[in-house]
Amino acid sequence: MKALVLFSGGLDSSVCLGIAVREYGASEVLALSIYYGQKHKREMEASERVAAYYGVRRITLDLGEVFKDSNCTLLCGAAEAIPHEEYSEQLLKTDGAPVSTYVPYRNGLFLSSAASVALSNGCEVIYYGAHADDAAGNAYPDTSIEFNNAIAQAIYLGSGNALRVIAPFIDKPKAEVVALGAEIGVPFELTWSCYEGNEKACGVCGTCRDRIRAFKENGMTDPIEYGMRGE
Repeated sequence: MKALVLFSGGLDSSVCLGIAVREYGASEVLALSIYYGQKHKREMEASERVAAYYGVRRITLDLGEVFKDSNCTLLCGAAEAIPHEEYSEQLLKTDGAPVSTYVPYRNGLFLSSAASVALSNGCEVIYYGAHADDAAGNAYPDTSIEFNNAIAQAIYLGSGNALRVIAPFIDKPKAEVVALGAEIGVPFELTWSCYEGNEKACGVCGTCRDRIRAFKENGMTDPIEYGMRGE
């Protein structure tokens, strides 16, 4: 194996997978999907579909126990509902703290876990799909350029200079991720981004709103079905 993709089955990680397959070939790419105790498994199911589409090997980890005491609204034990509003509106209520759907240090844990899996499978690079919109306003601090640079350096050093981390969208808005995905033929219809686990995407959670907007900015319509669409 040459490349490991930290792969949720969402739009951004699916574009990462498409990039890795184009660069290395399907036989040299490993997709790592992690369950972390979220309220549904729609993304996990999507990751299985997209990995099968590309013909890559997919392995899974269950890290749900790590987050069992978290009050993140994405997780099974959360008392509060997932917000159905823009991230900018959510940040007005947090006084600079991350939004309620921030899973505590998730990317740090995922990337560290991915490093161990990657090294065990002979990979030389990890791809993951953090992008600039997620880091805006400190909504998700573990998606920032500063965080990426720090953990990429730590993984490089901790692997004996054997493993690199690539975040191709770290300084790009989601609209550019969609544009690149369309260019390389990513099967967006197989992906799942919604924080809710209903038959159709809700269209009004923060990630649905961002996804819909990104397609609109490219003059495209998102091919997945929505129960309603945010403006």
